[in-house]
This record gives sequence, structure tokens and C-alpha cells, in this order.
Amino acid sequence: MNRQKLAQEIIDAGRFLYGRGWSPATSSNYSARLSATEALLTVSGKHKGELGPDDVLATDMDGNSLEPGKKPSAETLLHTQLYRWKSEIGAVLHTHSVNATVLSRLTLADSLVFADYELQKAFSGISTHESQVLVPIFDNDQDIARLATQVQPWLDEHPDCVGYLIRGHGLYTWGPRMSDALRQVEAFEFLFECELKTLSITQR
Repeated sequence: MNRQKLAQEIIDAGRFLYGRGWSPATSSNYSARLSATEALLTVSGKHKGELGPDDVLATDMDGNSLEPGKKPSAETLLHTQLYRWKSEIGAVLHTHSVNATVLSRLTLADSLVFADYELQKAFSGISTHESQVLVPIFDNDQDIARLATQVQPWLDEHPDCVGYLIRGHGLYTWGPRMSDALRQVEAFEFLFECELKTLSITQR
């Protein structure tokens, strides 16, 4: 793929997601598949609403930087894990919205289930509201390699997975193109907000 084009897609995604309040300050990380063996990711510690061409770097599929002097996000392995899992994944977005963070902390179970929402059809592979979207929740862990070993068995057992949450942390979702991943972030955020509003009403 064209590096310049993919870098601009990452920059544009950052501005959009920051503007919606889903990637505040230096939180979050985004990536795009550069080739079968390389990915393009956001550099660690950069404000996602102010990304520029120098704020992305290429890594191999083990998460190692291919550009001297540039440090990839600590969570790079969670991105490259997805690229290794499915060759058709072309972009991965990790966001830190209030709704995703709060809902993952309120939910005591190890997953969320969305059912009978019309907007479920925004997810890849979903064609009807008469379905269920299962979203796993993994406990946060500063050891990203260890966290990846928790995520992989789920992915292997649920090939239709469209995203997952890290408790008290944020959302991971993906798609063949950056536009697909962005669409899924929007769909998730709508559903997270619906669930939180439903909880606030039913628990009064």
C-alpha cells in the first residue's frame, strides 16, 4: 500500500476521533497494514488530534520499530496480533472514550451482548438486527504481551469478532479499510451510550 496515503488516513482518523471526544490528549493508537509483513502505527505519546506525517512509523509484525529514533505505542502487539490473525484486516483503531471506559468498569461479566439494535448492521458480517454481537472484556494489564495471550484464544474461538474492550481502558476494533474501522467505532459508541442510558433509567 502507499505509505503516504495510509499515513494521511491515520492522521485524519486521529483528528476525527479526537474531535468526537473518543481519543483525548495522547491516549489511543491507530494503525494500517503497510504490507504482509509491516504495519504503520502512531508513534508513542503523540496528541491524536495533532498528528503529522512524522508521527507514524513502520513496524514489523512482532511490533519492532523499523525506523530508528521512533518509538511505537506500547500496545503495538495488540495491533500486529490482529493483522496476523486475519489477512483481510487493513486498519485497527484503539480509542479511549468515556462511554467505553465506564461501561467496561460497570459490567461485571467478561463480555457485553448487543441484541436487537438496528445499528448492529454497521458491523462487518451483520445483516439484521435479529442477531447478537458479543464483545469480550479483558482485564487491563500493563504487560501487553501477556494481555495478547488472553486475547488470542478468544479471537481463535470467535472468528466473527468485531471488537473488544479492555476494562477501564478502551475499545479495539478493525476493518479491511480505515473507513470500515471508523464506521465500527461510531457504531460501538452509539451502542455503548444506549446501554449506559438504559442502565441509568433501570437502576433508578
